[in-house]
Amino acid sequence: MQCPLLANVNLTSPKVVRDLLERYGLKADKRFGQNFLVERSYLQQIVEAVGLTPGQTVVEVGPGLGTLTRALAEAGARVVSIEMDRRLEAVYAETLAGLPVQIIWADALSFDWSSLPPQSLFAGNLPYNIATPLITQLLLSNRFRRIVALVQKEVALRMVARPATPAYGLLSLRVQYHAAARRIVDVPPGAFFPPPKVTSSVICLQPNNRPDHPGLFRLIEAAFAQRRKTLVNALKAAGYPPERVKRGLEAMGLPDNVRAEALGLPQFEQMLAYVV
Repeated sequence: MQCPLLANVNLTSPKVVRDLLERYGLKADKRFGQNFLVERSYLQQIVEAVGLTPGQTVVEVGPGLGTLTRALAEAGARVVSIEMDRRLEAVYAETLAGLPVQIIWADALSFDWSSLPPQSLFAGNLPYNIATPLITQLLLSNRFRRIVALVQKEVALRMVARPATPAYGLLSLRVQYHAAARRIVDVPPGAFFPPPKVTSSVICLQPNNRPDHPGLFRLIEAAFAQRRKTLVNALKAAGYPPERVKRGLEAMGLPDNVRAEALGLPQFEQMLAYVV
């Protein structure tokens, strides 16, 4: 969809957003994780984190009513937005009119990310229920130079978690393997319409385009599948020879009763060499 006319729609006003939804007979749909970001300062922080220059294309998921989409376009981006809620088609004709925005009607989780050019830019206010699998897909695609996403704070903390912390796990290691991550700012529920029940965070990922290592992540997934078990027992349950796991731990100077959260990425890479 290429919008033809310029609209003067203030999508950072909760009243305007409420009136817009009522006019089109819409409500935020929990199935699509729709909580619309309406606080201008946070929109600007996302745009600044993307680091775009005028004329560059930014891929967006979950445009909602088009608040972030407009902010990106007004900063000079050509925006390709992926949305699956067809109810919003008429809304976009108003909220995105005259802006260089293309809407692709698709499910982001089944979109072919490999079809994008290398070094692409990404921004999105992600539905909470797809944030983790989608971020994983984006990283595995090796198509992005920078990924800026608004996610549930709990997910953001898992992305940047270090070993021996409660949030540390499979997602932490997946992100660490593929990118440098930093949490930019927390976003309170009141910055959204309707407000969610949880705090959100803006996360910025700088992918390194490192090729995937399925064997390593099978090992890591098995290690964290039963967090309360020792690493030896967790990996034994997944079919890894316990004597080899113990040999690897001994070589790294770690005790037999250590759990998965104590190991960093380099140690999991070392362990793989012992168990394959």
